[in-house]
Amino acid sequence: MKKILIINGPNLNLLGKREPVLYGSESFEEFLEDLKGEYPDAEITYNQENGEKELVDAIQSGREFDAVILNPAAYSHTSIAVADSVAAIETPVIEVHISNVFARDAYRHHSYVSKYAAGIVVGAGLDGYRMAMDQVFRL
Repeated sequence: MKKILIINGPNLNLLGKREPVLYGSESFEEFLEDLKGEYPDAEITYNQENGEKELVDAIQSGREFDAVILNPAAYSHTSIAVADSVAAIETPVIEVHISNVFARDAYRHHSYVSKYAAGIVVGAGLDGYRMAMDQVFRL
């Protein structure tokens, strides 16, 4: 059984309500129930944080897991602290972005986190978390 921590960053608590054209109409909690059913060999823990400090703390707690799936949201483009926390843990981290960040504003084209990620999934919607889960089982 793999222990996997999924961490979502700021504003992702609004999935299903926020900009459905970009992020879809399903809440993450609804999606997570389906995901848990699809991966019975995974013990999935979920954490969502809006604050940078709390996100860093959550990433650091990833040391207790086999893998972390992280959607740092806007902090991927702005936070060296979040990137440093990914670099500081030995646990592999898969970075996920629901939308295609390369089709959006230019400032979203760079992620400080990507340098330290074991893999990156961009623009696949919530299915990106499934892709990340598949990658975790290949690590």
